[in-house]
Amino acid sequence: MPAPFTFVRLQYHSGDWDGVDERMPTNLLHSLIQYTKVPVTSKEKVVALDSPELFNYPFCYLSGHRLVQFSAQEKKNFTQYVRNGGFVFVDDCNHDIDGLFARSFEEQMRQCFGAGALKKIPKTHPVYSSFFTFKDGPPPTSFELNGWGDDLVHDYLKGIEINGRLGVLYSNKDYGCEWDYDFRNKRFLAEDNTKFGVNILIYALTA
Repeated sequence: MPAPFTFVRLQYHSGDWDGVDERMPTNLLHSLIQYTKVPVTSKEKVVALDSPELFNYPFCYLSGHRLVQFSAQEKKNFTQYVRNGGFVFVDDCNHDIDGLFARSFEEQMRQCFGAGALKKIPKTHPVYSSFFTFKDGPPPTSFELNGWGDDLVHDYLKGIEINGRLGVLYSNKDYGCEWDYDFRNKRFLAEDNTKFGVNILIYALTA
């Protein structure tokens, strides 16, 4: 039997990693149970980015609103984790491509992987068809449609590929807050908006 999937949230020394989307992991784990046969651990696990424990898990989530400035060990671990085949989903809770989180995180990626490593990914990328199909690329969030943040609907996500595989998936769409609700309330939605979250997790586990 495969080991149960664990939703890992990354703790980093700067910013506000622990002040965002507290219910989102449970919501996505419920969706995995609902739609797939992937065994899961029922609660998220917080792992420090500068800890060697990071390398025990295939998927990690990093988010926040504020400055992202990795320590030397955090930078080393992040780079090695991705180059070794790990997957990090990064979500900008500001929904603002010119905001502090976005500018500082993108600078960290430049320092870790080089200028130009973080690129827009095409709508034909396998992450949009790894389980459910999203022909138009990343689905919009209510925060975009309601004019939150930079008041733009971003029709793309960015990523860093290592040897043809996506190792970092980066969103300015604020999916974390979009999915931050009690999973029992999904029954009131016309369409389950966590389905793209399932795609992200399945891609991370199978690509």
